[in-house]
Amino acid sequence: MRRTGARQVVLVSRSGKTTEVLRASEWLKANAAVQTIGVTCSENSALAETCAHLLTLPWADEKSMVMTRSFTSILLLFERLGATLAGDTSLAAALERLPEKTSAWLSANADKIRALGTKRRFADFVFLGQRAHYWLAQEAALKMTEMSSSYAQAYHTLEFRHGPKSIASKDTLITFLLSEAAAAEESLLISELKKLGAATFVIANQATPALRRDSDLLIELGLGEPEFARLALTAIPAQLLGLAVGLRKGLNPDVPKNLTRAVVLDGAGKRRSA
Repeated sequence: MRRTGARQVVLVSRSGKTTEVLRASEWLKANAAVQTIGVTCSENSALAETCAHLLTLPWADEKSMVMTRSFTSILLLFERLGATLAGDTSLAAALERLPEKTSAWLSANADKIRALGTKRRFADFVFLGQRAHYWLAQEAALKMTEMSSSYAQAYHTLEFRHGPKSIASKDTLITFLLSEAAAAEESLLISELKKLGAATFVIANQATPALRRDSDLLIELGLGEPEFARLALTAIPAQLLGLAVGLRKGLNPDVPKNLTRAVVLDGAGKRRSA
């Protein structure tokens, strides 16, 4: 903090009970001259006692141990807050339109994604993205791991050529979260992997003939909003895919093994139920 000169710190905990977050918040209150903002989906969060400001999204909470609705809602919260602070009225308006458009998109596409995860069996799952979509790829791999106890990896899209593509086969499902800046180069990689026999699942805002040719499943967002305004929607296909794969394996995707809704530690640093 001294190195960066940080003056504001944001602490995020869906449950408001995460031990590491609460300890950091307590330390900051006692030792640092910074403004703290707590973000949680819990109406009765311990963060309220240690953070200068608290933002709560109780309607975004879910009973599941896996963050789905809460993840996209917190992402939208930060985007909406950023648009407000930047005075970007066009981005703010685009974010306001997103929930209604997402509802229509789900009606048209959810069953297609579930069918992909239900009808075919894969040994490996890979999620690829560039720029901000790489962060969504990491989140997507986490959702697949949690909801279906499957082995999932995330890479920057074009990095996949440099070694990782050795796993490409008919037993591998490779999901592409296409960006605007690198869409042409990413499309070439989709073609390469398709020729190697891998199954390809592509999420793109606008479909092209090449994408239609090389995708086992192509999901088109079809939105006129800016790319950053579409990020929350772009995260949803992986949630649906992880759900379908988990159910196909006979698991309960809402209650993954070895997990609790919140990481709560005792005084010795050991995890306990929460």
